Amino acid sequence: MRITKEAVIKALSTVEDPDLKQDLVTLNMVRDIEASSECIKFTVVLTTPACPLKEMIRTSCQEAISKLVSDQVPVEINMTSQVTTIRDNAPLLPQVKNIIAVASGKGGVGKSTISTNLAVALARSGAKVGLIDADIFGPSIPTMFNCAQEQPGIIKKGDKNLIVPLEQYGVKLLSIGFLTPSDNAVIWRGPMASSALKQFIGDTEWGELDYLLVDLPPGTSDIHLTLVQTVPVTGALIVTTPQKVALNDAQKGIAMFRQPNINVPVLGIIENMAYFTPPELPENKYFLFGKGGGEKFARQHQIPLLAQIPLEEPIRESGDVGYPSALNEGPLGGIFKNLAQNVAQEIAIRNAQNPQTKKVEIKL
Repeated sequence: MRITKEAVIKALSTVEDPDLKQDLVTLNMVRDIEASSECIKFTVVLTTPACPLKEMIRTSCQEAISKLVSDQVPVEINMTSQVTTIRDNAPLLPQVKNIIAVASGKGGVGKSTISTNLAVALARSGAKVGLIDADIFGPSIPTMFNCAQEQPGIIKKGDKNLIVPLEQYGVKLLSIGFLTPSDNAVIWRGPMASSALKQFIGDTEWGELDYLLVDLPPGTSDIHLTLVQTVPVTGALIVTTPQKVALNDAQKGIAMFRQPNINVPVLGIIENMAYFTPPELPENKYFLFGKGGGEKFARQHQIPLLAQIPLEEPIRESGDVGYPSALNEGPLGGIFKNLAQNVAQEIAIRNAQNPQTKKVEIKL
């Protein structure tokens, strides 16, 4: 039986990416096809290393080959990834594929904890990840990554000095906490804080990144406006807790990003402290801050609910000692792994379906 490359392409053109709703061949996700009566080999290029549908796509490809080409010839599928981007020819951060804002309406909802664990989980999936701690007045990323006593380096490029981010757990990091004494308060007016964020973006050697997360301060402030005026932001994540007071403030965060003159897509809602499970009663869930608030909120705004993170003592302890829960192999590590997969999935969908976000040009 003669097996051709064309027959393999035709078979794989029946396999659809469940998220992007097009077949793999049209999406140019099939590469390096080798076809013979001894073996069929090809590569499938996913849109992210954190793709949650990897095994489903692999199985669908095998079934298509078996049904439409041959069920006798061995099939070897190499699953790899190339993170998508729509940030073409960006003057700032040209090697950064996606810039993701992590925001909340109010403080105390665990936004930095989510940013930390999301960054680590994405890095563990194989992605190149950076994290900017943009909470200038209350930086916590240095503590959560156990590098509060370290300082970033400086390199000279041409006539310009650039900051070299620290790297911990596979994540490149930058925070005002690395540049000021930890026991001193940062007493700056808004323009000074905005200037610091601009330096973190434009005067830093970030290199190649698939995802640059920006951990924003609570509320809707100068820092938020500086970010969207400095670079086009791929999308925003909103962190909230289930109770009404947090959801009311999260609503303001969504409203800010959805303003016509800002127009940053909101990728999803992350409900933190969704429930409490005692270690001695692992099957029990206690909804200390109310049940289903984040789910209802996400449905109301037609935004995906990306995760419900439990209120667990190990998450707090991990943040305090600087060893994020996402590094663990247990259930908590699995929760953050799923969050990373869902976030990466939404970014890939956003890049396939929506135009590039424009940098905000007007002063607000």
